Amino acid sequence: MGKGRGEYEATHIRMVCRQARRGPNLPMTTHETPRLTPLAAARAAIAADRAQADPAIWITRLADQDILVRAQELEREGSRDRPLWGMTFAVKDNIDVAGLPTTAACPGFAHTPAAHAPAVQALLDAGALLVGKTNLDQFATGLVGTRSPYGVPRNVFSAAHVPGGSSSGSAVAVAAGIVDFALGTDTAGSGRVPAAFGNIVGLKPTIGSVSARGMVPACRSVDTISVLAGSVDQALAVQRVMAGYDVADPYSRAAPFAHLRRGAPQPRPRIAMADVGALCDPPVAVAYAAAATCLAAEPIAIDTFLDVARLLYEGPWVAERSAALRPVIARQPDILYPATRAILELGLHRLTVDAFDAFHLLRQARRQANLMFDRFDALLIPTAPFCPTLAEVEADPLNPNRRLGTFPNFANLCDMAGFAVPIGIGPDGVPIGAVLLGPAWSEGRLAPLADALHRRFAATSGATARTLPPPATPDPVGPDETALFCIGAHMSGLPLNHQVTTLGGRFVRAATTQPVYRLHALGPRPGLVRVADGSAMQGAAIQGEIWALPTTAIGALLAQVQPPLGFGTIVLHDGPCLGFLAEQAGVSDAPDITHHGGWRAWLTAQQGEQHA
Repeated sequence: MGKGRGEYEATHIRMVCRQARRGPNLPMTTHETPRLTPLAAARAAIAADRAQADPAIWITRLADQDILVRAQELEREGSRDRPLWGMTFAVKDNIDVAGLPTTAACPGFAHTPAAHAPAVQALLDAGALLVGKTNLDQFATGLVGTRSPYGVPRNVFSAAHVPGGSSSGSAVAVAAGIVDFALGTDTAGSGRVPAAFGNIVGLKPTIGSVSARGMVPACRSVDTISVLAGSVDQALAVQRVMAGYDVADPYSRAAPFAHLRRGAPQPRPRIAMADVGALCDPPVAVAYAAAATCLAAEPIAIDTFLDVARLLYEGPWVAERSAALRPVIARQPDILYPATRAILELGLHRLTVDAFDAFHLLRQARRQANLMFDRFDALLIPTAPFCPTLAEVEADPLNPNRRLGTFPNFANLCDMAGFAVPIGIGPDGVPIGAVLLGPAWSEGRLAPLADALHRRFAATSGATARTLPPPATPDPVGPDETALFCIGAHMSGLPLNHQVTTLGGRFVRAATTQPVYRLHALGPRPGLVRVADGSAMQGAAIQGEIWALPTTAIGALLAQVQPPLGFGTIVLHDGPCLGFLAEQAGVSDAPDITHHGGWRAWLTAQQGEQHA
């Protein structure tokens, strides 16, 4: 395994943090890539594919002429405000595209659907330009990217290493700059692991937020279509197009709020990190430690999550994979790739009594996740503990794959959403990634955190010299949202902030009141009162934060607020805003802390006194 973790850590963590903004070990000569017209984008995709010269990326690649004809049609039609107009994309070949075979990397399973999967249809309606269908680990059963009779897509950073799977072709197509984005699927990390090995972003959506109709199931209860893209905001833009409730999909879920609206970067995000460096190869442990240091992450134990992760391939969910393909296993087992067949046949022998043990453990893990996200905005974990070589996988087809699932396997089971982003390049030249996980429906709130982490460690996308596009502007407060001025424990990083985020709140900006308020300390919370007109008491400007909440959630939040606090109109420097106010009578005996200018400054002063 090379050098020990201690040798690496002492010399590299600070260096990685210093170099992060310019992207360590990445090409330093970069260029901005402006948005291309559809025809120019099509020509660029064809040229990049020709330059990559890797037929194993594709199972069905559209003919050059067909791509160009459709690009010309899009150009004639014009944008029509379609959000993905002219952007090139690929589709993992376990997702239906009308008129093209769906093989799931199993020729004997191939069939040609008459209709697009709803996710694909949404992308085409948004003006995206399809290039082809990509290779994968057969039936999305694997994380290595080598379990396909159609060949192994070449890792664009190291031909000796696996590309990662199961969305191998999709990740390589994006990493090589052939397409702007690609659809993958993610059950056990199939959209995150190949993103890590390609130095790109993998968005694992909330389970059920995207229709899974037209997708060949792996573990149907925890499958999701995922997005591979060059940046967090590109992935989020694709997700916005695809997401939506589908009454015809029994696993579809209606979003409780507009969860894909991008927030602004929080001033004090609370990030947890798993103390799992010992499970990683030394370069991964070092890169992960550097990412955690840059985020000021707090170590926590995730043993229960890791126990659940093992059950995805060693417990009842293997039987769920087998159930999805029972006719194939029973009648046509010889059409299966050997490693795939071995895994699927294991599921036929699982015991129901063991399944209930697993369900109880999963319930415990989900409870632990809820408690964790009451304290933290996100959990940072390595995407994968290492990247195996092709030779290692050929010598042992099962164990390297099993190890790759150490960290990603629990996310879907525990109903989490997340972004996989690059955090460096290892000494072997292979990229290293980390994942920021949040609870279900947290994608928009996670986006600025994941984007900032990405930009700390990468300057370019994939193996190309294209610089990352500028961060997207946070979404303004929507017509179905209410701006709320928070001045105490509901602010970013403080103990009651989870009451805001759980209801769909997202950070908008810092703000300051007009100088007409007094601030009082009511134990663990502040009380803000307006100075009465004509009063001898002088007011001051008080600092706080504006959060956007779904208007329908305002009442639910107010119900959690204890007297003498309530909601009222606060006069900010730039206008009125709903916010936290206290009744005058309720603060009469409370210490006046107005001179601190805000609750954070008061907390800092208190901490200083405790340490004096």
